[in-house]
Amino acid sequence: MATVDSTNRTTATTDTSSSAAKKTDTLGRDQFLKILLTQLQNQDPTNPIDDREFVTQLATFSSLEQQMNMNESITQLNQVMSTFVAHQDPFTTYVGWIGKEVAGKQDDKDISGIVKSVKNINNEYFLYLEDGTKISPWDVTTVGEKS
Repeated sequence: MATVDSTNRTTATTDTSSSAAKKTDTLGRDQFLKILLTQLQNQDPTNPIDDREFVTQLATFSSLEQQMNMNESITQLNQVMSTFVAHQDPFTTYVGWIGKEVAGKQDDKDISGIVKSVKNINNEYFLYLEDGTKISPWDVTTVGEKS
């Protein structure tokens, strides 16, 4: 609930009921507008609010609105990217390793070399190195530029 004191300053009081506890502690755009309107309705007509202070409050509201919209957009982008990454075929990642140096262990033997190609055999991916060695991407421990 918003209250206006004798100096035309608006303050917000906190509702401690269980429904208020479920809400966030931040001041949203609707609450900000309610406070601003309450302040305007209850101001002393002989001593109205200072123009600069009012403009500052409106600028604060505009900034709040832009930040909330940006936050919403970033959240939506994050959801889209998470979905994309979750459904991305690992083949795309492995193809990016072509021309890169990989290292790993296969059958307790250290293997390293430059990836020449990637193949999908019976839904299992394999990297083929320049020396002809075949290695599963699951056995790779490092990927980097050629040294």
